[in-house]
Amino acid sequence: MSDYKLILPAMGEGVMEATVINWLKNVGDQIQEDESVVEIATDKVDSDVPSPVAGKLKEILITVDGIAKIGEPIAILEIEGEAPAGPEVPEPQSEDVTQAEEKVVTELEKPLQAHQPVDISSSDKFYSPLVKSIAQAENISISELDTITGSGKEGRVTKDDILKFVEYKKSGKTIAAPVQPAAQAKPQTATPQTISGGDEIIEMDRMRKIIAQNMVDAKRIAPHVTSFIEADVTNIVLWREKNKDEFQKKNGEKITFMPIFIEAIAKAIKDFPMINVSVNGDQIIKKKNINIGMAAALPSGNLIVPVIKNADQYSLAGLAKQVNDLANRSRQNKLKPDEIQGGTYTITNIGSFGNTLGTPIIPQPQVAILAVGAIIKKPAVVETPQGDVIAIRHKMYLSHAYDHRVVDGALGGMFVQRVAQYLENFDLNMPV
Repeated sequence: MSDYKLILPAMGEGVMEATVINWLKNVGDQIQEDESVVEIATDKVDSDVPSPVAGKLKEILITVDGIAKIGEPIAILEIEGEAPAGPEVPEPQSEDVTQAEEKVVTELEKPLQAHQPVDISSSDKFYSPLVKSIAQAENISISELDTITGSGKEGRVTKDDILKFVEYKKSGKTIAAPVQPAAQAKPQTATPQTISGGDEIIEMDRMRKIIAQNMVDAKRIAPHVTSFIEADVTNIVLWREKNKDEFQKKNGEKITFMPIFIEAIAKAIKDFPMINVSVNGDQIIKKKNINIGMAAALPSGNLIVPVIKNADQYSLAGLAKQVNDLANRSRQNKLKPDEIQGGTYTITNIGSFGNTLGTPIIPQPQVAILAVGAIIKKPAVVETPQGDVIAIRHKMYLSHAYDHRVVDGALGGMFVQRVAQYLENFDLNMPV
């Protein structure tokens, strides 16, 4: 018998720590290989940590609500034979690290004695050791720290938050989006709430708090404009109905409408690349990759947006596999943090709830989002060589919300029109 240290694995770029929210096993329980042991939460997503070995849970090192660092042990298992070598945990850092982050990392490699520690006695906010280390490396005062709007749990300032602050500060620009006074970070109610005896008070869970803050930030940062267009998707409906069984047999995946919508969006982005941008102060960052986020409703009622990276490089079958996999793991709470990051454009299917039109909120730092409504049979005028006729067609509204700081009505309107054209011109005879 020997002891095996269960290590918190890398959770995606920029993720340095996680909060333990629930142990799925108790001390003394037997654990099978690849069986989930603990539920953890990062600033991006909740997920499970499986055990790479079989054994008995001997000791829990991080209790519920405790903070675990990437690469550090969170539990000890008793296993048969010699303990295998632990997994190598790479530094969770993006390859295209910003210059500000590179400098901070370099500074953190120096002995911390060279810096004066940040005095947090005058602050009632919690700061992790990593955030305090970056603050002292960059000579950020406690008064400056307290102005940073945290994107982490309960408004906690994360590594990304403070690095954005450092970058903006050194650029000499006005810090708008990343940093706001703490009093403005919380949603404000217009009038005091009156609670009667029969009212039920429901505390927001962790994810709902994050969603609420993100939505407030999105509306505060971006002036929203929405354009609408109705698309005739009859060819798509008929093709899918005719080929869905053969498609699944050939590709091992069900074909829904979502991969077809994403394919059309990716094509339209190539036609109008300035919709695939983000805003950094007075700069427009034109994205090289087309990463499509798709909003997915969770059983809890919360919303999450997994991202299909380089969506334009997949075939329809490849997109179907990506969509089905991400949707299934979203519902099972098994997404990795880096699978909900890096989106450059988002689609949300409000039609799945029977809605026809909507005005979606743009997820920051993207500048546009498309809502697809329910597909409804309607009588419509159809042009034929013999003249116009009335026919039953499958119609769907597209609602395109965009950031009017950088996307004007012409671009926003032409983009959604191009998406509709790709959908309407779908080849009814396309082979599976």
